[in-house]
Amino acid sequence: MHSDAVTGKVDYAERRRLEEVARIKSKLIVAKLTLAEIDKLYGLPAGTAGNAVHEPHLAGERAIAAALRTRPHLLWRTRYHGDGRRKTPQPAANYRHFRRNQTGAAA
Repeated sequence: MHSDAVTGKVDYAERRRLEEVARIKSKLIVAKLTLAEIDKLYGLPAGTAGNAVHEPHLAGERAIAAALRTRPHLLWRTRYHGDGRRKTPQPAANYRHFRRNQTGAAA
């Protein structure tokens, strides 16, 4: 998580992204679906749907939305414009930079 080293507060963009992930995961639980099942149902490589929840991945986003019987722009408000067009390029806040920096620093 991106947080202020002094106060420990999570910045707005990161909080919004995490809330989005939590909302999608809760919809999957209610629908009794797993991300692995979505990968199999839609012929995606293993882990694609799981990655799509956290980072932009068009095929994964479409598969999750189809499995939940909705549209991707209604699930990922940070990745799409209000009219349903996908943001391109994706904002940097839509990626898990912190995890990448953590693993890179340990290597």
